[in-house]
Amino acid sequence: MLMRISLIVAILAALGAGTLNVLQVRDKINTLISQRDDYHTNLTQTQGTLKTTQAKLDTTQKNLDQTTQQLTASKAAQKKAEDARDVAIKNAADLTDKLAKANQDLGTAQADLAAYKATGKSPDEIGKLVVQIRLDQEQIAAINGEKVLLMRANARLTNELNKYIGPADAAVKLPADLKGKVVVVDPKWDFVVLDIGDDQGVLDEGELLVSRDGKLVAKVVVRTVEKDRCIANIMPGWKLGEVFEGDVVTPAHPAS
Repeated sequence: MLMRISLIVAILAALGAGTLNVLQVRDKINTLISQRDDYHTNLTQTQGTLKTTQAKLDTTQKNLDQTTQQLTASKAAQKKAEDARDVAIKNAADLTDKLAKANQDLGTAQADLAAYKATGKSPDEIGKLVVQIRLDQEQIAAINGEKVLLMRANARLTNELNKYIGPADAAVKLPADLKGKVVVVDPKWDFVVLDIGDDQGVLDEGELLVSRDGKLVAKVVVRTVEKDRCIANIMPGWKLGEVFEGDVVTPAHPAS
């Protein structure tokens, strides 16, 4: 009888220990399952963040490539403008030398003519000298005309170069004696056509004051320059009144 009771107690103790082990194992399994779920969630979030970061990286690389291309094109345009400006300056210097020589030749010819008259030379000799003076004068006029064209070309090139290397707010200088009139007005799009252009020294992005009877009406900025006319937009904040055909325009920033 005692042995049977002892056996029952032993069996109950074993069952209790087994139940305890099962509970501990179940707790460990639940803990592992929870850790696995957390790891899976973190992995999914990390993969999403990685995809977003990669997309941002691709966009940044694309923007960098575009910026590099634009910078290369800008440097090429700047180099081209600098080369053209240097050529124009050299040509202007050459023309100045030619003009000085032509003036010297003219002075010599005039002195010779006076000397011939004083010494009583023949009319044929004096006639030849007069012809030479006329030719020299024509040459001087032609050189002066070329010099004016080169100065205008140099001004245009300098204006283009300032777009690349000059201050962002640098004003475009226009000839101080420049004066024109409004010939067409478009009130819907706020642009005007002026009767002055490249021949008169108008430059792209140059600003002009529009006035009537000595009173300021508006300020315009040149957008397109042609041979003897240009197209300009009325600048925001500078429209003090309606612009009409016949209004006078003068440089807002005249060259000294």
